[in-house]
Order: sequence, then structure tokens, then C-alpha cells
Amino acid sequence: MLHLTDSASDAIRKSITGTEDASVYAIRIMVETGGCAGLIYRMALARKAEVDDIIVEEKGVKIFVEAESAPLLEGTKIDFVTDLEESGFTFDNPNAGSKCSCGKSFH
Repeated sequence: MLHLTDSASDAIRKSITGTEDASVYAIRIMVETGGCAGLIYRMALARKAEVDDIIVEEKGVKIFVEAESAPLLEGTKIDFVTDLEESGFTFDNPNAGSKCSCGKSFH
């Protein structure tokens, strides 16, 4: 389903352990309408899985994938990169037909 790099799994673990809410133990990933190419990725800390979520564990990180988003995320590699200008998660999605020039949305 999803693949995390070591850098991404470390960043997610830091986000989970860095929150003051002890009930947070996972990350939820979904695709929503938006951005200049039509679809955007969303990630949020999660306390529990929704009824239809697909639960994935990758490199010790629990991931809840929204069921409707699962086909769009199949085979996606998530990385966390840091450069001089910014740091954040990147998505290498084999299902994306095209991406916007900023890389934040896809179709």
C-alpha cells in the first residue's frame, strides 16, 4: 500500500511523540480535492481509526488510510526532505498522471 522512507517514519514518530495529547498514536493520510492540479495530500495526527480506514503499519508507524483515498495512494512512497528553503513530506505516487509545478498537488 504505502512505503515510508526512514526519514519519513522518523518525522512521523517525532510528530506523534511531540504532541501533548497522549491519545495520539497514528497518522491519517488522505487525498482531497484541491490545489492547482485537482488533488492534494492531507496528513493529520490521529487518535483512532475511522470505521472504513485501512490500517497499515510501516517501519513501526501506524498509518490510517482513508478508504476512498486508498486506490489513489497505492504504491506511494512518502519521504521527508529538508533543504535550504523548506522541509516537509514528499509523495512519489505512481498513480499521479501529472503534478503541478510546485509539487503540492496532482491529478
